[in-house]
Amino acid sequence: MKTSVVRVRRAIADQLEGVAELGGNAIAKLDRAASKGILHRNNAGRRKSRLMKALNAAAVAEKRTPGAAATKAKAAKPAPKPAPKPTAKPVAKPAAKPAGKTATAKPAAKPAPKKAAAKKPAAKKASPKKK
Repeated sequence: MKTSVVRVRRAIADQLEGVAELGGNAIAKLDRAASKGILHRNNAGRRKSRLMKALNAAAVAEKRTPGAAATKAKAAKPAPKPAPKPTAKPVAKPAAKPAGKTATAKPAAKPAPKKAAAKKPAAKKASPKKK
């Protein structure tokens, strides 16, 4: 488990191929460890989150600079925003639900009145012990 996570981190740092497959294997091992109780599920989730964050950052960096020679050759342009979808007219709410069987409905039962709390007798004071 730890070994596979370390392998993924090293592969990311060295920009090796097949990082996605290694990442998938490491995440599967973390899930398995959490399901067996070896790791707490929050701990496994935190590790997976950090691993995915590193994988995504490596993927973005790889897209920006596909080769080592092309450093800062082109500035990455943000993707154009898609055209907004036409909004639909608001739909009228359906009528209220029918009351159902009112003839057989029982009236709500009243709660039982609370009893007054019984007072406990006062505790006896401890007398000093004689020596």
